Amino acid sequence: MWQPDPAWHPLPGSAGSSTVGVWRTALGGTAVAVKRIAAPGHHDPAELSDPTHFAYWRRAADVEISGVVATTPGLRAGQPAAVEEDVEGITLTQVWVEDAANSGLFVAVSLGRFAGADLAPAPWLARDQLRDRMARVARRGGWRTLARTTVADVADHLWSRREALLASLDALPQVPQHGDPVPANLPGREGNDIVAVDWGTLGHGPVGADLGYYSLSAREEVEPLLDAYLIGLPDGLATRDQVAHGARVTAVLTALNRAEWALARVAGGEGALAGKYRHPSVAPHLRALQRQFAQMEELMR
Repeated sequence: MWQPDPAWHPLPGSAGSSTVGVWRTALGGTAVAVKRIAAPGHHDPAELSDPTHFAYWRRAADVEISGVVATTPGLRAGQPAAVEEDVEGITLTQVWVEDAANSGLFVAVSLGRFAGADLAPAPWLARDQLRDRMARVARRGGWRTLARTTVADVADHLWSRREALLASLDALPQVPQHGDPVPANLPGREGNDIVAVDWGTLGHGPVGADLGYYSLSAREEVEPLLDAYLIGLPDGLATRDQVAHGARVTAVLTALNRAEWALARVAGGEGALAGKYRHPSVAPHLRALQRQFAQMEELMR
């Protein structure tokens, strides 16, 4: 059975559907990150074995093996990773990418440039990521916990319109997207490009989607981020309104999904739900949701 070296330093919050963990260590004096991905078993969800699903278990390894984002504009991978496969899963070992303290505006420009990249066709590129995430929430009963909060009416309205909102995203230009553009996955910089990590959700999606996803954790407000994204976006690829809509729908639905997830985890404990809004695992998601109120109003019209 595969086990990490006890001397490796585990990185917090690095486990996921198929990710066993991520560790930092050194090989020959060079700092590296080691990521372990478990192969799905007989009782695991079928989505882990679906090459088009965002949770496909081996996409990160396929990205490394293919080199598809080695030279893409805006965002690209760092030095090639060593990929070791065995019957239990895959181990990726990559040179550590140092944090370059990229600003939100630089990230937004880079995301716009990446949207104009030409990804070589591959059967394992993700698509319909937001639709699949919404389907997961639906299987759990929807935004049931949010129905007990002050945003209940808004959440109910948007939940009832979710299929129409997703269809509106389908009508937008479909572009390359990282799929999980949070600051921790966009640490490095070389020249005018961001060196990104964790390419496990790489695929295609509506223009502006990566921007909307990133805006949930950015310090900057959405308007300057939108302006910066448009600077990086190749001419003629999409209009400002199309980018804004893609970002808005992605940000609002994702913020509601995260708030529901966080609240549902603590809702079963003692005390009123409102008394748990300041719980450290809940408060950040509620603050991110509050920042989306203006965007929600746009979608309520």
